[in-house]
Amino acid sequence: MKWIPATARQRRPRLRFEGWIAGLGTSSGMRIVLGHWEHTPFGPFSDVMLENADGERLLLAPTHETAEFISSTYTFDAVRITPVEVSVIEDMWTVAAPPLDLRFVVGRRGPLGLLLRAVPAPLARRPAWSALTDLPARVLLDGVRTRGSAGAGRTQWYGAQDLRFLRAASATFDGADLGPMAPVTPPVRFGFASAPRRPALTRVTTTVALA
Repeated sequence: MKWIPATARQRRPRLRFEGWIAGLGTSSGMRIVLGHWEHTPFGPFSDVMLENADGERLLLAPTHETAEFISSTYTFDAVRITPVEVSVIEDMWTVAAPPLDLRFVVGRRGPLGLLLRAVPAPLARRPAWSALTDLPARVLLDGVRTRGSAGAGRTQWYGAQDLRFLRAASATFDGADLGPMAPVTPPVRFGFASAPRRPALTRVTTTVALA
């Protein structure tokens, strides 16, 4: 039997996803988390995670491949394969992901966003940096986590590089108006972390270590 050094045995494959995460609540109790990914192992794509007032969790993903990976990493009660199209014009984001239609307006960058942008990008993308920022994130952003265990024996890190709070939003699901924008309460339960309680758009690098 060939001897393998311990460091080599312990090294797990890692996948990196770079893009944006938007999280918001609505007065109907529906909470929405959009992932808009510019660079991933699957190419660019977007997905939406929803949790309604009854706690039912739904994933909207554009392909079977992305749906399989996301649903293995997070927890859902149902998964739908559907086009997820995102349009960005200045501060206005429009999301068409049948049965969801979503629009939101991004506000100005605050002190925390300016602080995150000041961190060099190579450092912000490192899992070690995400582990270091886990405790400050819990304190500053109502329990947000930047490191934790995911599904299928995976470990996940979030490295934030920008943060802007949302000014307004509107959404419909199956043609029904979800009501005005509201805080993300209670926290969503897709994985080990929730989106910030205050609706926000975050530029992020997500690293997933496979089992």
